[in-house]
Amino acid sequence: MKRIEEIEKLLIVVDMVNGFVKKGNMATPYMKALIPVIGELLQEFEREEEGIIFIKESHDENCAEFNKFPEHCKEGTWEAKIIEEYAPYVDDALVFRKNTTMSVFAPGFIETLRKMKNLKKVIFAGGCTDICSMEAALPTIKFFDSENRDVEVIFPMNANDTYDAPNHNREEYNDMAYKFMKQAGISVVKKYKKKI
Repeated sequence: MKRIEEIEKLLIVVDMVNGFVKKGNMATPYMKALIPVIGELLQEFEREEEGIIFIKESHDENCAEFNKFPEHCKEGTWEAKIIEEYAPYVDDALVFRKNTTMSVFAPGFIETLRKMKNLKKVIFAGGCTDICSMEAALPTIKFFDSENRDVEVIFPMNANDTYDAPNHNREEYNDMAYKFMKQAGISVVKKYKKKI
């Protein structure tokens, strides 16, 4: 990876951890289906020596979020580990732990974005679309607005997904999240395509 201040493109991978992707109270096959798609993005960004950030849900033992969602991804457990398929990329990436759905509260995350003075594009991949992915993308674009920086935030639909459950229709919640993000100025696209 380039030096922080030289990075022009940044891939932010949200919550591709065992507890959401493979097994646990919050695991969904729709996240598992993203593994190869996000894997291709990781290969591309590594090849170009551009920036890669992993945001990982990793909760404190008595996290207040467990009053809203079933217990999941506790710090130090297998559930909170980034999936093994992405292990080759972790050492050269930046990794941030969060104790809530919102990435902006991950210690050091915003400070790192501030240091990326040459940044032109940020691409989000992972899940869930309407929760952690959207709650990462929206504050990120608003951070750039507040700093008067013209950084394109891109949200590829094929690289993000959510879950199906009673009172949570996957298609409906995906569509709702896309609308909120488009309204905020995020480029919601079918697939991320590198401009040549």
